[in-house]
Amino acid sequence: MFKFVLNDAATYVRSNVREFSLNALRLLPQLPQLSPYDVNLVLRENEFVYNFPVDGVIRSYETNQLGSNSPCEDSRTEASLLHRNGFICGIFDGHAGASCGQVVSKRLLRYVSAATLPRQVLREQMKQGADSQSFLKCHNDNVDFVSEIKPIYEASFLKYIKQLTETPQRDVSSELVDAFLQLDDGLSQEALASSDVRTMSVALSGAVACLVHIEGLQMHVASTGDCGAVLGVLDPQTQQWQPKKLNIEHNAENMSEVRRILGEHPKEEQETVIRNGRLLSQLAPLRAFGDFRYKWSLDVMQQKVLPMFGEQAMAPNYYTPPYLTARPDVQQHELGPNDKFLVIASDGLWDFLSPSEVVSLVGEHINSKKILEPMRLPEGDTTLQQISDQLAERKAGLTRKPVDQNAATHLIRHALGATDYGIEHSKISYYLTLPKDVVRLYRDDITITVIYFNSEHIAQLHTEVDQTGVTAPVA
Repeated sequence: MFKFVLNDAATYVRSNVREFSLNALRLLPQLPQLSPYDVNLVLRENEFVYNFPVDGVIRSYETNQLGSNSPCEDSRTEASLLHRNGFICGIFDGHAGASCGQVVSKRLLRYVSAATLPRQVLREQMKQGADSQSFLKCHNDNVDFVSEIKPIYEASFLKYIKQLTETPQRDVSSELVDAFLQLDDGLSQEALASSDVRTMSVALSGAVACLVHIEGLQMHVASTGDCGAVLGVLDPQTQQWQPKKLNIEHNAENMSEVRRILGEHPKEEQETVIRNGRLLSQLAPLRAFGDFRYKWSLDVMQQKVLPMFGEQAMAPNYYTPPYLTARPDVQQHELGPNDKFLVIASDGLWDFLSPSEVVSLVGEHINSKKILEPMRLPEGDTTLQQISDQLAERKAGLTRKPVDQNAATHLIRHALGATDYGIEHSKISYYLTLPKDVVRLYRDDITITVIYFNSEHIAQLHTEVDQTGVTAPVA
């Protein structure tokens, strides 16, 4: 019933995707060739753009998703914070099914929005009958929970915010960590209390997450698992784009994470806790929501899980749980005028592109889109030669005009079609026409959100902070 172990061949191929050339793809049986029009329809199907209506720290964001699994196991959510100016968004990459990622993507932002609200405001909202919809406004959320499950989740949320009102306010980083852990604990309690196959399926599937919280000039990135976040910084001297990683992936390549896990278990288990780059030889991310078959006690597994799902639900060498945690690492960054955009994405993108390549592509995309903006003459007296030069520059720039207006789509197109000679249409077509039982060998679900910052407003806020010592709001 659950895909507890990812296909090893698929993982190997995707982790070495740069080694697989277009010629290797052509060794597959002949597939229908999509037209450029059809390719564009597929790549742009899940595009979304939101432009903020007021002049603030964030101008806009663009997001897109291309599935590989059926159904797609990635999820994304973006929202404006209510009762104060701020923005929050997240990318969620599910595994062993889509259910945990879908549930966490809808619930985690609500937990964080309440946790980071001043306690006095939270208490006032509770007196007015607050619920899980009272603290944020989602911009791209078109589905809801089934009616039988929604009251369970709502009861857990109300219990959580009541607990918040009884505890002192903490810094944002601490509140983010607590929100992650409290939601994960709720997933466990809900499954064990109801023994409903739906809540149990959420608990036994899993999801990694990368969440961004922005308020004023302060940006926090909370990450559990192997999604990635990178900041695009424009060097004012060289005008070159520089990537700044804002999280560290929790996988077997992260040796400090490996040492942490090994240190939590007896020496007798040193050879079995992480084997072949996986937790208990099965799970690639070393932190995640859900996946309680790596967290619950032996008694709970034997009494609740095995009778429902069979012996295969028990991981090998399962002696001293928990082996897994949803605790995030949190990085804080103060936005500056040179910070132009942030990209967060599931590992399906990072299988193809490095952080520096992603930042360069989005930077080039920003510069190319400027060609499409209305021409503006310089202030003051302008000569015909200056106008002629400006027109010539725009004409030359038209050759660099981007195929996609959406930067997330631009990244997906390059991830699937880039070659040493540019984008190759036939390569993208192959990736998009591979059969469902084959496609996952070559690519994972890809979900991307690109956030654009308002440099002028950020510079103004820095000036105001220098003068008054008070940080202005995000929007």
